[in-house]
Amino acid sequence: MTDVLVVAGLAAFGLGAGAAAGLLGVGGGILIVPFLTLAVGLSQHTAEATSLVVVLPTAVVASLELRRRGVGELGTALRFGAAGAFGAVGGALLALALPGSTLRVVFAVFLGLVGLRLVLESVRA
Repeated sequence: MTDVLVVAGLAAFGLGAGAAAGLLGVGGGILIVPFLTLAVGLSQHTAEATSLVVVLPTAVVASLELRRRGVGELGTALRFGAAGAFGAVGGALLALALPGSTLRVVFAVFLGLVGLRLVLESVRA
């Protein structure tokens, strides 16, 4: 019974994360990594690797739907995607070189800086 509840909880969170990604354009890592580390108990490395796999189908489906409705710049997206793929290799290697505790601090600082910038820009507008 516990396994069924875990799978149901993960599916429900996945549905919510997908909806938030489509609505807000957020990368899955902003929602999924904290959930997997804090609620599920995965290591930072495992949570980040899992999040990267989850992002692919989520991004493809949301992008196709937006493209179907005439939103987005396919050429720009493909150029960013190609560059991002090369950068992801370097980022993954760097993540593996860092201890999990350091990686978690780097992730938390990144989230904090993004949140602070969003708040400051909203206040100025």
